Amino acid sequence: MEQQTQIAGLRVHTVATTKYKTNTLVLRMKAPLSEETVTQRALLPYVLQSGTKTFPTVKLIRQHLEDLYGASLGVDVSKKGEYHIISFYMDVANEVYLQDAPLLLEKAIEMLAELILHPITEGDVFVPSIVESEKRSLLQRLESVYDDKMRYANDRLLEEMCQNEVYRFNANGIKEKIAEITPASLFSYYQQVLREDCLDLYVIGDVNESVTTLIQKYFTLPAQRKQHCRVTISPSKQVSEREVIEKQDLKQSKLHIGYRTHVTYKDKDYFPLQVFNGLFGGFSHSKLFINVREKNSLAYYAASRYESHKGLLFVMSGIEAKNYQKAVSIINEQLEAMRNGDFTEQELQQTKAVINNQILETIDTPRGLVEMLYHNVVADYERPIAKWEEAIHNVTKEEVIAVAKKIEIDTIYLLQGEDV
Repeated sequence: MEQQTQIAGLRVHTVATTKYKTNTLVLRMKAPLSEETVTQRALLPYVLQSGTKTFPTVKLIRQHLEDLYGASLGVDVSKKGEYHIISFYMDVANEVYLQDAPLLLEKAIEMLAELILHPITEGDVFVPSIVESEKRSLLQRLESVYDDKMRYANDRLLEEMCQNEVYRFNANGIKEKIAEITPASLFSYYQQVLREDCLDLYVIGDVNESVTTLIQKYFTLPAQRKQHCRVTISPSKQVSEREVIEKQDLKQSKLHIGYRTHVTYKDKDYFPLQVFNGLFGGFSHSKLFINVREKNSLAYYAASRYESHKGLLFVMSGIEAKNYQKAVSIINEQLEAMRNGDFTEQELQQTKAVINNQILETIDTPRGLVEMLYHNVVADYERPIAKWEEAIHNVTKEEVIAVAKKIEIDTIYLLQGEDV
């Protein structure tokens, strides 16, 4: 399935398959989340995709992608556990299906290397007009969170819950820090990224060993690369329940609750916790959906989500403010029911089937497959995808109950409408 090789400071993962009509390149750049770098790091990929030495404008980059039979390019930033990840994505047609096509995969690798290693500069720093334009866009991305109340409530929950942990920072950075970034300071940080980030390049598609020769040809990373991309895991903190209520003028209140699960991707309880989450709030047959939304009509939506690299579980719901106490109490009852094993064998099997179906759907797309494989890099722990289905299938009711008993409520956050 996945072959790994080290090429000049880059870990290359190839998945040779004829399943897809395209060849996909995903470059992931990983470094510890930190207050000092989070904003520059959030800005960097957008500046890099705005111009290179060979293609100095966005228009020329787009034209070149069109010439590559409509290849696509995208970037984003995310956080996984206490790591901050920059991603570059390229999809290019498989030349096998095209007559007289240029060497598309080679051109795509060359283009990706150009974006990362040969940005357009002015006087040995990034072009000021590009940096200023991308700073404005970054500010808009951060300000737009305020208008998306579900995301806003989630961010505020994390700020309150992880006050002394770097996980509290938004992957898009800190609004107040944008203004102080200069073309020179960002370029200096970019050079540090090339020297220190952990770089993983995924190549998925109809490829063979020759792809590593192409990568070697175009990716020339700094000779003195010294990877600095390990986070120091903070010791488990004493969990004590907190309540935070914030008022705004809005129609629908948002109730978000954060829990510590004490289970991460590399723990033996990882799969039981996935099944727990499916039964508790992950799907439309889950306890939260049925009991909070359907039976008691207390929420417009109610669901849970698990962050496996940080070991956190979140419950998100939209409620009327007057139902706050009742909603919290019914959500607590669902967790208690899970601890007491109050779920049937049929519900257990249905949840496993839905999870396994979700896994199959995810790996059915190249990017989804990369997402799954990259968990192993972030956790520095190998869980072969081929064994996931069986691992989920083998989870017992007793294991689900045991993980439910480990979960502790940490922070209840209510974004309350003014009409109360």
